[in-house]
Amino acid sequence: MQLVSPNFADILPANFEIKNFPDGDSYIRILDPEKYKGQQVTFFHRLYPNQNDSITQALLVLGVLKKLKCEVTMVAPYLPYSRQDKTFHDGEAESAKIVCNLLAGAGVKKLVTFDCHFLKKEGEFKYGKLNLQNISLSKAIIDHAKEKFGNTDGAGTEVPFEIVSPDEGANYLVEGAGGKSMKKVRGEYETENKDEAYRTIESMERNFDVSGKNVLIIDDMISTGGTMVKAAENLKKGGAKKVGCATTHGFFLKDSLARLRGMCDFVFASDTIPNEVSEVKIGDFVANL
Repeated sequence: MQLVSPNFADILPANFEIKNFPDGDSYIRILDPEKYKGQQVTFFHRLYPNQNDSITQALLVLGVLKKLKCEVTMVAPYLPYSRQDKTFHDGEAESAKIVCNLLAGAGVKKLVTFDCHFLKKEGEFKYGKLNLQNISLSKAIIDHAKEKFGNTDGAGTEVPFEIVSPDEGANYLVEGAGGKSMKKVRGEYETENKDEAYRTIESMERNFDVSGKNVLIIDDMISTGGTMVKAAENLKKGGAKKVGCATTHGFFLKDSLARLRGMCDFVFASDTIPNEVSEVKIGDFVANL
């Protein structure tokens, strides 16, 4: 049986209620709960944007399903806190594992997600106490980019095509298509803004030729866009004919989308996080889950 959140209604019809109390607390109601009793339930719910509220809403829904003794597979296209799977300083929270353990403890037998930041490949895994199925959108993204580039220039001459990940951590997105990876070196966390955790990018290095080629940069996520901007600058200086920028999870925080549009021939993302450049759709991937 399917249980579909209102925040998933762009893909599947919603069939339970989420509201807010006047003080901001979340209210959920599963309609006709008895029909779910003892059933295998696939629960579709986005955990981003507003991740802290969305995680709380998920825990409330899972609490009802646990009481009904359901076996739950949860589909969350983007897993928040997934980039915090390591600690660099004493006292930091290993947030990815904490969130996964919360979901497992609330009754999720398996979480299905897309291009999870800490998994680095497609397949089924156990992380902390949670079983995960990671689906990669790399092929769909690369195929879409090829259509946008086309095979030839305006004069009918074939243009070589290169696929690039902006760092070695995203290499799995390109290696199956013969792509290459750049090397990113990050600095320490910035200290000027004490309310924001952000590590600057010190350098972006490339040891392969892109001169005269159409180049697609692909990463699992674009947040503030610093990585993609540095990568695009490097490729333009290297003589790339056209540069396209694509991602599975498009946050496009601050002015990053406008900056990338100004530098690249095109920018697009999937609709794991709906945005104005969501061109690769996950509907077909989730239809049979």
